[in-house]
Order: sequence, then C-alpha cells, then structure tokens
Amino acid sequence: MGVSGGADSVALLRLLVGESFGNLIVCHLDHRLRGRASTEDAKFVQRLAAAHELPCEVGQADIKQRMVDHKESMETAARHARHEFFAECAEKYNCRRLLLAHHADDQAETILWNLLRGSHGFKGMHEEQKITTRSGIVLEISRPLLQNRKLELEEWLIARHQRWREDVSNAEPVAIRNRLRNEALPLLAEISSRDPVAALIRGAKASAENAEFMKWAVSQAQVSDPQGRLHVKVLNTLPRSLQRALIADFLKASGVDALDYDLLERALTLLDSQSPPAVNLPGGAWLRRREARLWIEKGA
Repeated sequence: MGVSGGADSVALLRLLVGESFGNLIVCHLDHRLRGRASTEDAKFVQRLAAAHELPCEVGQADIKQRMVDHKESMETAARHARHEFFAECAEKYNCRRLLLAHHADDQAETILWNLLRGSHGFKGMHEEQKITTRSGIVLEISRPLLQNRKLELEEWLIARHQRWREDVSNAEPVAIRNRLRNEALPLLAEISSRDPVAALIRGAKASAENAEFMKWAVSQAQVSDPQGRLHVKVLNTLPRSLQRALIADFLKASGVDALDYDLLERALTLLDSQSPPAVNLPGGAWLRRREARLWIEKGA
C-alpha cells in the first residue's frame, strides 16, 4: 500500500492493521521536492512500518528533473513516478494489488478539475481500478477511504493519539490541486453556503448511475455494420445523448482514450451529411464519414 505519512494514508494503515490484514507492504516514494522535510517523511513511514513489523520499500524520484525531461506538470510527473515505483514494488513482491488512501475531499478536487478540463459528466476516481504503467505492469488499485472525509480521518487518529506528518506545501499555491483545495472549494462554500464537496460527490454518483444506464443502452443499440463501422442513418434515429455515448464507446474500443466533451461534440457533426467528412483524433488519427458510415483511419 502507498503510505505518504499524511493523515489519510496513516489512518488507512492503522485501520488495516487493526482489522488484522496480513501481507501488507508499505511503499513510500520520496519526491525530493521538500528537502529535509521529505527525508523526515520517509523516516516516519519506515518507523511506522517497523512498529507494525511490516516490510517497507522507500524510493526516490527527481520530480523537477522529470518535469523537464518529459515536459510534464509537477502533478503529472509525480503521479507517473509513483506509478512506476509501485510497479517496481509489485514486481519485487509479486503483488499487483495496490491500496491507496484517497478520500472524499480528494475525490471532490478530482471531479471539479475534470469538469474544468471538459470531462463528459462528473468524473472522479474509482474505488476499484486497473491501470497499466509505462513499464507495462498492470496494477489493481483499491481506494477504500473514498467515501470518508479528511476531517473524519484526522479526528479518528487524534482520538487514538496517533501521529502523522503534515505536508506544509499543501497550503502553497504551487499546484492545481492545492489551489482547488485551498481557494476554489472554500470560495464555492462561501458563495453557496453549503458544502461543495458533498454536492460534487452527489453529482458524481448521479453521473455514474446515468453512465450505467447508457452502458446498457449502448449494448442494446444496433448501430454497427459487419465491418464494425457505425451506421450514420441508424445513429440519426437515436437521441443525441445516446449518439454521443455510442460514438464514445466506439472511439474507446478503437483505442482512443483521451475523450472530452469537445471531441465528442465535433464527432457528432459527422452525422450531418453537409458537414466536413472527417474529425481529427488524438494521436494523428481521424474519424471519417463515407457512404453513411463512420470509421477510424489511423495516422501514418
């Protein structure tokens, strides 16, 4: 399991140990972003693991250099570095299951950021998820605290006289998540006089239920020809929301993962025979219309 030393990961570790979960491997990555504080975080996690007689893996990553080398934002570079570190641990211990301590407040930040980036619906993290790292390792991620608030976890630790490490950089406006957490969400709370975290999570649940219905509707629709292309005429008989869902499903099945609302709206223009016959897709491919069919043409 990933343990940063913060309240959320410490609470998850304490909960699992309290429930007699065995075969836990504590994994901590030092991002080398906060000098001595990062080193102390790693030592704290090592002591915590030793106190429970658990194996502990500590790695290091030069996130600033990675940002330059891969042209990634700080958050993206850190996430990819963690995934690669977890993949190394998974190989070493022949264990592909990864426990992470993301909580409801993290989920609200994710939902809000995805909305701002143009996601189709309220999309957050999944309690159960599989990811494939750049090294090709498939990790099975579980987030058992996704329904719990951060304050609840801190109060639970305080009541049991348990310590954790506070990352002071979380209060600095150096990353998007920090600004969403410290500026955007408090402002939304002030404007609406209600808890935006709860509202965002309710929206995500409703969106997930709608996605389940759409998944069923997509499975019932008969829109493909024997070659796997989409019938434009059949699509034009369906509600626009279902058209969008069917095209999204078609693109995902064809390996196009970077979907957003804008891309799907442009794809829907192909259902009009008077519109241009092609739409650019990520990776240099095109979604094309010819003879009332839609298909994907890969780039050279």
